[in-house]
Amino acid sequence: VSQKIQIQEAIKTQGEVVRKLKSEKASKEQIDEEVAKLLELKAKLGGDDGKHQFVLKTAKGTRDYNPKQMAIREKVFNTVVACFKRHGAETIDTPVFELKETLTGKYGEDSKLIYDLKDQGGELLSLRYDLTVPFARYLAMNKITNIKRYHIAKVYRRDNPSMTRGRYREFYQCDFDIAGQYDAMIPDAECLKIVHEILSELELGDFRIKVNDRRILDGMFAACGVPDDKFRTICSTVDKLDKMSWEDVKNEMVNEKGLSEQAADLIGEFVSMQGGRDLAERLLQNPRLSQNKLACSGLSDVKLLFSYLELFQVTDKVVFDLSLARGLDYYTGLIYEAVLTQAGLSGDTLNGAEDSVSVGSVAGGGRYDGLVGMFDPKGRKVPCVGVSFGIERIFTIMEQKAESSADKVRTTEVQVLVASAQKNLLEERLKLVTDLWKAGIKAEVMYKKNPKLLSQLQHCEESGIPLVAILGEQELKDGVVKLRVVATREEVDFSRADLIREIRRRTSEA
Repeated sequence: VSQKIQIQEAIKTQGEVVRKLKSEKASKEQIDEEVAKLLELKAKLGGDDGKHQFVLKTAKGTRDYNPKQMAIREKVFNTVVACFKRHGAETIDTPVFELKETLTGKYGEDSKLIYDLKDQGGELLSLRYDLTVPFARYLAMNKITNIKRYHIAKVYRRDNPSMTRGRYREFYQCDFDIAGQYDAMIPDAECLKIVHEILSELELGDFRIKVNDRRILDGMFAACGVPDDKFRTICSTVDKLDKMSWEDVKNEMVNEKGLSEQAADLIGEFVSMQGGRDLAERLLQNPRLSQNKLACSGLSDVKLLFSYLELFQVTDKVVFDLSLARGLDYYTGLIYEAVLTQAGLSGDTLNGAEDSVSVGSVAGGGRYDGLVGMFDPKGRKVPCVGVSFGIERIFTIMEQKAESSADKVRTTEVQVLVASAQKNLLEERLKLVTDLWKAGIKAEVMYKKNPKLLSQLQHCEESGIPLVAILGEQELKDGVVKLRVVATREEVDFSRADLIREIRRRTSEA
């Protein structure tokens, strides 16, 4: 009984949380999340007959997509895939789970977010965390030394989800990678060109592509007096600069990770630097960095990269940013991240990056030359560079834009509805729609024997169907079909033979 009272109290408290959020007009995702918790508590209580009630909700950190959301998602995927294909990529697919040992030790501090599956007697498996490690395993297993591939699939992270910011436990990644031995920075520059093309085409608002290099970071850490064994852990802390203030980052370095205050202050001077090719040239003259071989090779490559980016006409959005670290362990050279900045904030490309407010990373990637070698029995290396789009964040923004726009999102692609003006014409409608399907035209009929013409026309307006092919007794006698344009209400009679040609002509123009 006491447990029942506790649950009832919790229900009461949770109910107040939901009511407060509704009165404050909080976001739908936030309200849904709290309502789900309330339903869970009510289910624990059970119904009047003491039976356990079934909780209707998606698992934490996941979501359903309704037809409208799917239409937006398909539009995004089509844009992304068209760009990947334009750049000559082919596609592959890999299993949703891998052997646990394949994934272990590849993600640094993020390894704790890997979903392990229950041992079902045989193999220890984990759900894939990204598409890069499975790709490296695929290359090593099939002894592939060069490929340009894209892969679009779901990945899984046991993260603390924040649905409102587009952070999920199950989400899609869209990856593009170039594997093979090529001249420095040419494939890397193409990856950045692809990010620029896709984000420009999707019209998400203003964005910046930050670039840095792991070798510059490691050289900087060495020059600032960070012990070798602390490089990776300090790198993970620097990676938090987009979410935390420099004071908090410095505090974590010194108090939690045992770095000297002097070393932390030196790092602080470097990570505040942003610029372009000029900054790389300036740092090559820096008394501390110029002594470090690793940093110099990284800086020379960044300089080379900017010369290619000028030819690709993308330097307006790219900024060399020494605070960019990217926490994953497998990066070996160039790293980059695309960040959306709040729309409408003006400012010079480079200085603006500091002034404008970031709304989160939507793409990231870099060079990982050692990853394939970790899987190859003989340690053969295959140099790789790639980029991954965080498509859920992009969906979230596109959905918000669709909500605020007056344009209606179409959820089907039906081009023509086959309608009838009188009763008893079901057979004729079915014959005509069959002819249209055969001709590859997207068409439908209403599933009623004798629908009213008005309700058929209303269905077209609601669904955004542009054309109606109307059959009536007179039309059948004359061997014609009346084609009506829904938007203008204009009607023209066509012979059955000409109808298909006319529908194709009108829909190709639209």
